Amino acid sequence: MAMKISDQPFDQRVQKNIENDFMRNAVQDAQERLRKRRLEAAEELGNWEEWRSLGEQIRKHTLENLDYYLHQLSENVAKRGGHVFFAQTAEEANDYIQSVIKKKKARKIVKSKSMVTEEIHMNQCLEESGCEVIETDLGEYILQIDDHDPPSHIVAPALHKNKEQIRDVFQRKLGYEKTEKPEELALHARKMLREEFLTADVGITGCNFAIAESGSFCLVTNEGNARMVTTIPKTQITVMGMERIVPTFEELDVLVSLLTRSAVGQKLTSYITVLTGPKQKEDVDGPEEFHLVIVDNGRSKILGTEFQSVLQCIRCAACINVCPVYRHIGGHSYGSIYPGPIGAVLTPLFGGYDEFKELPYASTLCAACTEACPVKIPLHELLHKHRQVIVEREGRAPISEKLAMKAFGIGASNQKLYQWGTKLAPAALKPFSKDGKISNGPGPLKNWTSIRDFPAPEKNSFREWFHNRKKESGDRS
Repeated sequence: MAMKISDQPFDQRVQKNIENDFMRNAVQDAQERLRKRRLEAAEELGNWEEWRSLGEQIRKHTLENLDYYLHQLSENVAKRGGHVFFAQTAEEANDYIQSVIKKKKARKIVKSKSMVTEEIHMNQCLEESGCEVIETDLGEYILQIDDHDPPSHIVAPALHKNKEQIRDVFQRKLGYEKTEKPEELALHARKMLREEFLTADVGITGCNFAIAESGSFCLVTNEGNARMVTTIPKTQITVMGMERIVPTFEELDVLVSLLTRSAVGQKLTSYITVLTGPKQKEDVDGPEEFHLVIVDNGRSKILGTEFQSVLQCIRCAACINVCPVYRHIGGHSYGSIYPGPIGAVLTPLFGGYDEFKELPYASTLCAACTEACPVKIPLHELLHKHRQVIVEREGRAPISEKLAMKAFGIGASNQKLYQWGTKLAPAALKPFSKDGKISNGPGPLKNWTSIRDFPAPEKNSFREWFHNRKKESGDRS
C-alpha cells in the first residue's frame, strides 16, 4: 500500500520510538504549545462550538452531495482552460502526472507540501522515471535531503528532529558551514530553494480546499513557497483528495477559519492563496497550463459506510496534538504517512487490516481527539467501531484473546464460577505479586506489565468487603 512507510512490525516500531527520549520530549513540547494556542484562538473567536457545528454541517453536506460538487468543480476548471483527471487509484494518478511531465519533457519539478502526494508516493514514482523532485516546504525539504525520511506529523513533518540534527543534515548534504540557529538554517534553505524555483519545469501542489462554484483551489501556508511553485513554472499540477471540496467561497471562509486556528492557533496563516486555472490574458503571472488530478484511492469505498464521517477531516492535526498515545510513540510508530487518531481511523480503511490492524488499538479511547476536532468527527467512536469490525466481522482477534474472552464469558455468567474465580485469582497470581503490584505478569498480562505495573487482586472480593463493612456498621449501632 502506497501510504505505508515501514515494513517493521508495529510492536517493534513502538518500542524503538518509546526509547527515543528526544522525540518524546519534542512531541510533548509541541503538543502543549499547539494545544494552548488552539484553545486561545478558539476563545478569542468566540462561539467555538457553534463554529464547529457549522463546520460539521458543511462537511456532511458536501460528502452527501459529493458527486454533484465534483461535477461542478470539473466543469468550471475546464471552462477556465484547465484539465481535470479523475484517478481511481494511486497508480492512475501517478501515471497521469508522469504523462504530463513526459509530454512537457520536464526534468525538474518543484513541489509544495501535500499529504495526498505522500499518500500515493508520487515523488518516488517521478524519481524512478528520471525526474528531480524538490520539496519546497522547509520541513519536507529537510526530510527529503535527509535520505527521504518520512514525515511524523501532518502539519509539522520534521517534528522529530532538533536544530542540531538539521544542522548536521545541512552540513552533510548542502555544504552548510554556519551554526544551528534556526534563522541561519532557514536562510540557507531559502538561498538553495530560490535557484530551484527559477529553473523548474513543472510545479506541483496539494489542495487544502477546492471551490466548486468557481473551479478554484485554495492553499493555506506560512512560508510562501506554494506561491512560488504556482507562479514561476509554466506547467502546474494540483493533486487533491476527492473529498477536499467546498460548495462556495462562503463555506471556504468557515473552514479556513477553523483550519488555521485548529492547526497552529493563528487567526489566519501568512498566505491564503486561491488560484483558478491557467494564466489568462489579463493576468501578469501564473502557469500557462493547469492540470487538476482528483484522487479517489479508496475514498469512494468509505462513502455510505459507518466510517463516512472520517472524510470530513480538514487535515488540521488538532487530534494528533492532544493524543496521549501519539505523545509517547510519535508519528513513525503508526507506519503510515497519516499518524495519530485520524491516521488510526483512516489508514486501515485505505490500506486494509492486513497491514494496519494494530492502529485502532493505539488509542486510550479518551475522546480528547473528538473534543478537539473542528468538524466534530467522532474519532474515538470510529476507533471503537474498527475494533468491533476486526473482532466480530473479520474474526482477526488472536486465538489466545478469543479463548480468554470465551472463558471470561462463561465464568462471568455463572454466579458460582465467578465466586470461585475471584477466590482463586489472588492465590494464582501471588507468585507474580510484590507489594500489591504485578510487574512481570503471566500470559496476556505481559503486554500490560511490560509498560506499567498491574494491581494485584485483593484477597477479599468487593462483595465480601462490602458485607463485612455492613456487618461492622450494624454491630456498632
